[in-house]
Amino acid sequence: MKALIISDSHGLTTLLQEISERHRNEVDVMIHCGDSELEVDANELKDFNVVRGNCDFRGAFPEEIIHHEDGIVIYATHGHLHGIKQSLQKLYYRCREVGARIACFGHSHVLGAEVIDGILFVNPGSILMPRMRNEKTYAIIDIEGKAAKVTFYTVDGNVLFESTFTLE
Repeated sequence: MKALIISDSHGLTTLLQEISERHRNEVDVMIHCGDSELEVDANELKDFNVVRGNCDFRGAFPEEIIHHEDGIVIYATHGHLHGIKQSLQKLYYRCREVGARIACFGHSHVLGAEVIDGILFVNPGSILMPRMRNEKTYAIIDIEGKAAKVTFYTVDGNVLFESTFTLE
């Protein structure tokens, strides 16, 4: 199972569409973790499962998505309602409630990936306004069995770095 994860595009359209076109045939699902600042029916979002961010005032995006793919449950949210800038604890408990093995979120604009008690947490960073680094980024998660590889890309499609985790 492969998932493209993007967040915090804040009104970008051309770049969002370029990333979608670049990867749509190699991934099983594409998730936008909020703050697109676009309309729900925007053409640039047509291939994405999109959640509402704290800056999304133009459409009725859901607060969360629970996506099932190849026996894996992915939980996606923006993160502002879970206080992710302070702690991942609320997000962790929500993932436990819904049986998610992967948590995707944005909001902080800080890329990162880590496993906490068997749940993979991925923040793809931002394709417009990254924080804590200069590169504008998104991520692809590739799961095979209990191995989860998270690859972070710069917006031009170059690999920034990748990490492999074990899911229990």
